[in-house]
Amino acid sequence: MSSRSVSANPPTRFSHPLETLQGFAQDVLKQAKKSGASDCEVDVSEGFGQSVTVRCGAVETIEYNRDKGIGVTIYLGQNKGHASTSDFTPSALRETVEAALNIARYTAADPCAGLPDAELLATRREGFSDLDLYHPWRLTVESAIDLARRCEQAAFAVSPQIGNSEGATVSIQESQFISANSLGFMGGYPTSRHYLSCSVIAGQEENMQRDDWYSTSRDAQRMASPEAIGDYAARRALARLGARKIKTCKVPVLFEAPLAAALIGSFVHAASGGSLYRKTSFLIGSLGKRVFSKKVRISERPHQRGGLASSAFDSDGVRTQDREVVVDGVLQGYFLSAYTARKLGMQTTGNAGGCHNLIIHPGKRDFSGLLKKMGRGLLVTELLGQGINYVNGDYSRGAAGYWVDGGEISHAVEEVTIAGNLRDMFRNVAAVGNDVLVRGSKQVGSILVEQMKVAGS
Repeated sequence: MSSRSVSANPPTRFSHPLETLQGFAQDVLKQAKKSGASDCEVDVSEGFGQSVTVRCGAVETIEYNRDKGIGVTIYLGQNKGHASTSDFTPSALRETVEAALNIARYTAADPCAGLPDAELLATRREGFSDLDLYHPWRLTVESAIDLARRCEQAAFAVSPQIGNSEGATVSIQESQFISANSLGFMGGYPTSRHYLSCSVIAGQEENMQRDDWYSTSRDAQRMASPEAIGDYAARRALARLGARKIKTCKVPVLFEAPLAAALIGSFVHAASGGSLYRKTSFLIGSLGKRVFSKKVRISERPHQRGGLASSAFDSDGVRTQDREVVVDGVLQGYFLSAYTARKLGMQTTGNAGGCHNLIIHPGKRDFSGLLKKMGRGLLVTELLGQGINYVNGDYSRGAAGYWVDGGEISHAVEEVTIAGNLRDMFRNVAAVGNDVLVRGSKQVGSILVEQMKVAGS
């Protein structure tokens, strides 16, 4: 799919300068100390958004949102209380601190509660490098409507069989935040994330299929053009016409790149501190052991410029660092916050709030090469349901996609279920494609799993 610039302009529309949010955070910390808190952490944020949807050429919705909030966490020793407010007045901040204090007084002590160790916190002396995360998009409603219409019109222009639309949407989201705590940490910055999407319906009466596509970026100029998105969404919908069931079989399964990201998301969930200390993960005790095939290498790169999950520090204020999570299939590290690390008797990995730009290193094959390597099997482009048991790794999802024979797509498939176990699926990764798609915190190409059960007719 081709990519072309979408114009962007620099003005910002926040209600407060970032320095004002810093002042609110400092006021909260002072009030907490004055009120007897042993420690305190505070998060101040504000954001706004604009979303326009056009359906069949007509404007369907125009939405604006503007949010702000302050969250205060108070510690009385190892007793913890939390309160929040959207009122930034001095009296409201004092009342929020008192509310958090009162909750802490009546909360049972948790030996793992508390701020991170001071030496782990990010500092200004080390420098909060510019990660290129903020690109304001001064897009008028009229211009947004035009972009959405161009996107949808491009879809309709592909074929007369594209007879209906679920809409094209243009969305702008911008926010800024300050995080601070009583150990002296304070950091924050503005961010942006924009997207353009299109969903259309192909066929008529009993033979109808829908599909969609979207592009997202912190910088609108790096998104695919509206025409490219609409065109590709239409072609995906058309390709699904004539979908049918297949007989139950055991074959290789190729997860298209958007779904491969979800597969890696299942790994992150199982390798996260919350799942591990609650003993609800099949990866307990897996550190230093092979959990993927030798073909899989996963790196975390928090400081990637413009990355959708880049950050100089995590939600605890702990500095983030480049690291190798999986090397030659062997698990090198979990995803831990300060709290979950203490629960496990380990050290935080700087992952409070989630992972930061996981790079699943691609192999040499493009998408066509993966189809040829698979030979005969199922290409999955849509998953339904939430059939994942993270305690034992059992995996069962409704699916749709395409039957592949002789290394080529034969026909569309629907109403099937794919089943296996995540332990086996990870270890049986036969290839990772170089058709890398970046839509969030995971950057991954399509993933070929050697064999899964496909339940059909």
